[in-house]
Amino acid sequence: MAEYDVITDAAGLAAAATALAAGTGPVAVDVERASGFRYSQRAYLIQVYRRDAGVFLIDPPAVGDLSPLQDAIGGITWILHAASQDLPSLREEHLEPPQIFDTELAARLLGHERVGLGAVVEDALGITLAKAHSAADWSTRPLPQPWLEYAALDVLHLVDVFDVLRDELEEQGKTDIAAQEFETVRTRPVKPAREEPWRRLSGLHTVRGRRALAVARALWIAREEYAREQDTSPGRLVPDRALVAVVIADPKTKQDLARVKDFTGRASRSQLDRWWAAIEAGRADPALPAERASGDGMPPPRAWAERNPAADLRLKAARPLVERLAAELRMPTENLLTPDTLRRVAWAPPAEIDPASIGDALAAHGARPWQIEATAAVIAGAFVESVQSAEAASDLAS
Repeated sequence: MAEYDVITDAAGLAAAATALAAGTGPVAVDVERASGFRYSQRAYLIQVYRRDAGVFLIDPPAVGDLSPLQDAIGGITWILHAASQDLPSLREEHLEPPQIFDTELAARLLGHERVGLGAVVEDALGITLAKAHSAADWSTRPLPQPWLEYAALDVLHLVDVFDVLRDELEEQGKTDIAAQEFETVRTRPVKPAREEPWRRLSGLHTVRGRRALAVARALWIAREEYAREQDTSPGRLVPDRALVAVVIADPKTKQDLARVKDFTGRASRSQLDRWWAAIEAGRADPALPAERASGDGMPPPRAWAERNPAADLRLKAARPLVERLAAELRMPTENLLTPDTLRRVAWAPPAEIDPASIGDALAAHGARPWQIEATAAVIAGAFVESVQSAEAASDLAS
């Protein structure tokens, strides 16, 4: 087993930056967080590898300023696996790639059946990676040596994988497609915060009544505030099911709350005053939430036949053609065109149905140029055919 040291100070980072700047080719980058343990999604370990430089494991909380690392690698391609997961944590540390190559996304575009890091490494290089520590608490200090070896292997082989996948993309004529997808991931804006994030409470569907929902909301907010204060994952303090159990139990006193059997979690009793205050606040809140979350005006497809029959016919005509096209291109349908994009265009199509107008509609919903080129004419044809079929059926009926 190789021994790895963790860089914890500015001097160590400076030495690593010098070595990385002198390396050759693209740089492999990975991030370890403490999801499920900490409230934040900050990086607790950053792994970097470049040929002729080596592997470097960096402790961001200990080092602080990572600008020497950005200066060293900020002008070359970064190779990441599932980049959308790591880029937010890297940006928190002011680390910004000029361009990326996402090995997970490349594998999807190439039609690989398995796209996890271990599977992609195994398929490309014949090397098996152990994933024993993928769910570890990476905020642990000191980090055990087996964890460090695992972390190092996450980047050690990525450059070789990059070489293999880049050649596969070229062979399948998907180099430009991949470049568009990678750039979309790299430049994708941060999602706006949900208007009512408390509605994601697992089991909330069992809660009935607006007042009960107000109590659930108050409990969720109280847990979030305490979790942020403690930098602990909310579910480790009080699980979702425990909060929902309290709402359904509707305790009349603080003592009743303490007696709710399903009110579990390490902070359920130690913070009893906090939870009881939240319950009382929810019961007194004059701003009652709606029974259901506000939607975007588009019902689920199963309701389309009744709510918007024309849209239902358009979707049913276009969807199998898009799926067939994806199969021909050897990639998942959702990578060719997300189901949500197709649904939105089918629900509210442009006034004129032709490839150009459908292409504009797809672009308005975030489709990339290659996706529009591949699907616009197919979708337009399906929409026109659905209208003709409906007219023919109407003529027969009359």
